[in-house]
Amino acid sequence: HRASGFHHNDSAEQRREVPVCECSVHCHQFGTTAKCLCCVEIRAEGALYALKTRHLGLADYHETWEAMRAFTDDRTEDTEDELWVCEHPPVYTLGQAGRESHIHNPADIPVVKSDRGGQVTYHGPGQVVVYTLVSLRRAGFGIREMVERLENSVIALLKTYDVMAVNRRDAPGVYVNDAKIAALGLRVRRGSTYHGLALNINPDLAPFSGIDPCGFANLAVTSTEKLGIERAKAQIVEQLILELHKQLAAPAMANSTHS
Repeated sequence: HRASGFHHNDSAEQRREVPVCECSVHCHQFGTTAKCLCCVEIRAEGALYALKTRHLGLADYHETWEAMRAFTDDRTEDTEDELWVCEHPPVYTLGQAGRESHIHNPADIPVVKSDRGGQVTYHGPGQVVVYTLVSLRRAGFGIREMVERLENSVIALLKTYDVMAVNRRDAPGVYVNDAKIAALGLRVRRGSTYHGLALNINPDLAPFSGIDPCGFANLAVTSTEKLGIERAKAQIVEQLILELHKQLAAPAMANSTHS
């Protein structure tokens, strides 16, 4: 039986990441070779945090969005948090308060009005999207800290390749030399988040020129490939998932609020 939420457990066996599902064949097909990542439990500061990760492959944006909303509406206090990992066919998404004036030349790329936070961004093959279906009530931290944890996951990942990345208080996301490599947008509904982050690995960056990325004119956009990180996409995805697990399992910061 998998644990649900946070549980105290002092056994030595639970002091490490523990694969707890039987979908290793699927994971190996996806590209992970070290271990199965569809479901892992992570121990942090005496707590066991159950977080399921689902690999959706190339998924339609609108269908995935509707599935996230349904998951969030149907979840209960006992529903485990999940990460949904996927890529999307080319699509521009406009945040709930997004301005259409930030879309200049969509060409034949569809535009979807979403309910996430933020302005406009682009999704396409080669960009990994991780949707974070997390109960903030159970986690014990607020939306601002959630954003920081997602940003820190990408920053920690890039640091392993000696790439120094930063976040910006005025513009959520992760930047390398003022070029955006990861975008974030969340929605809180019934005390839980959905939507998440998008990391550019090896996408076609040209579609970003058709918009003001995240509402900023002339904002440069980059990718791990453009930064010279020569690592297979599946390996980068695996590293990102592990960093997200670590960040989301860590205790709430002392000054955390539920705003």
